[in-house]
Amino acid sequence: MPSLCRKCFNTFNEEGRCPRCSSPLVVSHSELFDLNIAHMDCDAFYASVEKRDNPDLADKPVIIGGGRRGVVSTACYIARIRGVKSAMPMFKALEKCPDAVVIRPRMKIYAEISQQIRAMMNDITPLVEPLSLDEAFMDMSGTHKLHGAPPAVMLAKLMDRISDNLGLTGSIGLSHNKFLAKIASDLNKPNGYSIIGEAETSSFLKDKSIRLIWGVGASTQKSLEKSGIRTFLDLLRWDRKDLVSKFGSMGDRLWFLARGQDARVVSNSDRIKSISNETTLNENTSNIRVLEGHLWRLCEKVSSRAKSKGLAGTIMILKLKSSNHKIITRRVTLRDPTYLADVLFRSTYPLMEAAIENGPFRLVGAGLSGLCLASQAQREPELLDDGALNRIKVERVTDEIREKFGDEAMIKGRSLL
Repeated sequence: MPSLCRKCFNTFNEEGRCPRCSSPLVVSHSELFDLNIAHMDCDAFYASVEKRDNPDLADKPVIIGGGRRGVVSTACYIARIRGVKSAMPMFKALEKCPDAVVIRPRMKIYAEISQQIRAMMNDITPLVEPLSLDEAFMDMSGTHKLHGAPPAVMLAKLMDRISDNLGLTGSIGLSHNKFLAKIASDLNKPNGYSIIGEAETSSFLKDKSIRLIWGVGASTQKSLEKSGIRTFLDLLRWDRKDLVSKFGSMGDRLWFLARGQDARVVSNSDRIKSISNETTLNENTSNIRVLEGHLWRLCEKVSSRAKSKGLAGTIMILKLKSSNHKIITRRVTLRDPTYLADVLFRSTYPLMEAAIENGPFRLVGAGLSGLCLASQAQREPELLDDGALNRIKVERVTDEIREKFGDEAMIKGRSLL
């Protein structure tokens, strides 16, 4: 049986402890050295970063998220054992785990660490497809000759490098397509290394719940269950045309996934379609001055992300969620692309004023789409706006000061409302 020691990276043909270093941390599988598609998922990424940076949190339940009206971004494994899950309302999470340490996310720090992990991935294959800050697909095809070692070995070395350099752990799923690689990475967390081979695909899937299918949300799952589809075996009983007739394009995708087939390729195209940011308010409000302050801060964040990525956009988006959870989305299209916070704010604020009668609101969001390169952005302000040139100069100086001294070095009075 082909085997790999995750400690010393020795490869051998027997099961059990590593014959070289006696480590029990061994991966064995008949197709271990034949598979090329991998999915890597960091373990409780945000929470793990916070525990790494603050050792006092090591044995405590940690939840990353906003106030009581926000939602859980992620939770450490101690909190997960208590029933806390990602996207759970914060008040419910604290009911299940009242002694949790709640920390607001430090997205800038997480993004910097994510970039370091991405660079390590790119060192072993050019085909890396990020899904979020803490997970990505990798296609290792053709890398054996480059590294002088099979993909399975290089993936183990990658996780060892992440652990040594960043103090974080992740889990690897290795298979023959993206669908199964993603499933595999979640089988033995944390610090897992799981494999689903081609020969075992049918037997592995048949009794599994359809909830394993990435992208099947609660409403789709409910619709499937109404039709008697709860497992992959249930899916196999349906003809392809009947699935398409009942569920549209999703039905066609389900027919292939039921058989463990996924023709999607790993793509390193990371083209961003939009940039957005939103915040859940501590209290519902219709106070336009309070909402103005929140909107300005959001526009600054969106602008900062656009500038850092060298992007501009032509479509400004405002998102509001009322106290009865109704979502209101408004947008306006500019003549020229922009990345300036001032322009984004001045474009969305009138939309907020017009929608204020639908309040009170519990959430505010701002976004930028219709993206293009920042070099295509408007360079000069509108001639009819006398103060525009001065505001642009102030924003550019502010950016320079923050770049040098940090984000809190200069704060606009409007953001304090």
